[in-house]
Parts: sequence; C-alpha cells; structure tokens
Amino acid sequence: MFDLDLWREIFQSINKNRTRSLLSGFTVTFAILLFTILFGIANGLKNTFKEAFGTDANNSIVIFSGRTSVAHNGLQAGRKIQFKNEDRDFLLDKFGDKVQYFTSKVNKNVNASFQGEKNSYEVRGVYPEYMFIENNVLKEGRYINQNDIDNKTKVVVIGKVVEDDLFFKVNPIGKYINLSGIPYKIVGVFTDDEGDSEESVIYMPISTTQSIYGNNDYVDLMHLTYNPEMNSDQALAFGNSIKRSLKEKFDVARKDQRAIRLFNMAQGTKQVDVMTFSLTIIILVIGFGTLIAGIVGISNIMIFIVKERTKEIGIRKALGASPRSIISIILIESIIITAIAGYVGLLVGVGVLEFVGPSLEQYFIKDPGVNNGLVIGATLTLIIAGAIAGYLPAKKASRIKPIVALRND
Repeated sequence: MFDLDLWREIFQSINKNRTRSLLSGFTVTFAILLFTILFGIANGLKNTFKEAFGTDANNSIVIFSGRTSVAHNGLQAGRKIQFKNEDRDFLLDKFGDKVQYFTSKVNKNVNASFQGEKNSYEVRGVYPEYMFIENNVLKEGRYINQNDIDNKTKVVVIGKVVEDDLFFKVNPIGKYINLSGIPYKIVGVFTDDEGDSEESVIYMPISTTQSIYGNNDYVDLMHLTYNPEMNSDQALAFGNSIKRSLKEKFDVARKDQRAIRLFNMAQGTKQVDVMTFSLTIIILVIGFGTLIAGIVGISNIMIFIVKERTKEIGIRKALGASPRSIISIILIESIIITAIAGYVGLLVGVGVLEFVGPSLEQYFIKDPGVNNGLVIGATLTLIIAGAIAGYLPAKKASRIKPIVALRND
C-alpha cells in the first residue's frame, strides 16, 4: 500500500538536508552528464566515418581494367585489357551465388540540350541493377528496365540537376532531350544524397550506349555488390577470387597489379569497423570509469548519511520503528535523489550535445547523439549502486540498540 506519511517524511528529510541532498545528486548528475557527452561524441565520430563512404552501397566492388605491367605466357607487358559484356556473364556464372547486384558501365560525355538550354553532362550506360548499387532515388517516372536493355531503346533517366538546368518548370517526363545530336525520351528523374555531382548524370541502357557510341560490346568497368551477409574478411577474400579469375581469363600474371584492379568497399569498411571498435572500447573504459567514480562517490555519501543519522535511527527504534522501516526510508531517499539527479544529468548532457553539435562538424564529429536507453541503464546502475551502498550501513545501523545510537557522537 502507498504510505503517504512515509513519502511525506522522505521529502521532508530531503528538504531539511538540502546540502546533503545536493551533494549526493551532484555526484550522479556529473557522472551521467559526462557519460552522455562521451558517448554522444563517440557516435558523432562513427557518423563521420559512415558519411565518408557516401550513400553508395557499402558492400560494393568496382573492377577496373588497365594495361599489363608484367610479361606473361609469351605476351608482352603493356597489353591493354578490355572488358566486354561476356565478362559480366563469366563472373555471374562463377560467383552468382555470392553476388547481389551486378552491372557493367560505359561512360560518355555529351552535350545536352532542350528548347535552347544547353549544358554538358556525363552519360552512364548501365543495367537496371545500378539503381540499387548507387542508391538512386526516383523523384518521378521510372528507371531503366530489362526491356530497355533487350530492345536498345533510346530512353534516359536524368538527375535532378539536369532537370533544374534544362527544364525549369517544365515536367521532363515524356519529353525528348538531345544528346550530341540524338534525341532520347526521358522516362525518369532521380535524386542522390551525394549531391550535385551525382545528380548531374544521365543514365541510359548500356546496350543503347554501346550501339550508338561504338557499335561494340566493350565496357569501361564492372560494378557489383556482394551478399551483405558476408563479413569484411569474407568480402575481401571474394574480391581476391574475382581478381584471380579475371587474371586467369586474360592471361595476366598474378603479381601484375595494373592490368586488373579492384576497389573493394570491404577494405574501408574493415578499417572503419576497427576504428569504431577501438573508439567504442576507449569510450567504454572512460565511461565506465566515470560511472565507477560516481558509484564510489554516492557510496561514500550514503555511508556518511547513515552515520550522520545514527541518533535519528536510535530515536526511531526507541519509538518502536522496525529495522525494515528504517532501512526503507534511507533506501527510498537514496533512490529518489539518484533518479532525479540522473535524469537531470541526461537532460543537460543531451542539451549540451544539441547546442554544440553543429560547431563540432569542423572537428569531424557529425550529429553527436546518444541512445537514451544506454544512459538510462547507466543511471539505473548508479541507483542500484546507491541502494546497495546505503543498504549495508543502514542495515548495520538498524541493528544498533537505541541507547547506543543515542550516545553516538
């Protein structure tokens, strides 16, 4: 049952001993405040690491071709390696179970115009899967589909910057854009979180690009994403398998580093994982060190409080109070002070992060924030520690005979 007299007595005790209560609360508030700020900064650094990779799929591998630098099997150094459509099929046949999305790419620069407006843009001939690799978001219309690839249709998907440059208030969907003298129907407009550089691109079916700008099946590079369930080490091993298979197919020496090159996001992801893990360990050590300091502080204060209230405990026992009721009063008072102080520390810490967050970007700390559940857990830890710290001396004091407690100095 809710004992109103008990709660009134507890709050009266807190009010009469404001200095003691404030000292108890300050220890907890400072510990939670520092804990919140430390973890908020750590999360801000993690956000910076993630942003460094942009919004492209973080499980991607880009495969480039070059020239051989080492003679091999009677073939001289300096031989040009040129990928074709068949190389995509070759890799899919061999590693299809490990591939999520796969596209070849052909890049061209064109002069684009619409009703007197002109500008130069990059055209990328791709497969439909590229939308998911690049993480494009359709603003309106549709993306390239397999029917476009099969029929070599003259359709394009333009970036938002292209739309803004050439079309102003005109809806571009269904209109024809002139690319270096050839009209293409616009079927979609996309956006990209990486900004203007990616939104200044025009996509068309790779088969159309190859047919019109070369009448061949050559590609500039290949871009794929691997099974996202792979860890960094598995992904790196997968990338090495791809490179090894292509070197065998093109008669390239294994030690040749220029003929076929890979950019594997797993390498960067692994480095980021190591950095964030190390950072998390450091912050955890500092954070828990702060909590331990808070626990020691609240424990010392609770021991002092119980000692200070020894005479009060003696009077209560003389008036017939049970040891359980004496312990309850001390523990509940400790829990209330710790809970309120912890909440204040959380609010102040979050407020500090919100206030200084924008200015921290110059120090590579982006959007610092903290999981409230983590801070609440830390506060509960302090509450439990405070309760335990208060329970032991309170239990000991509750067993003292009233006459002995009243004689205590």
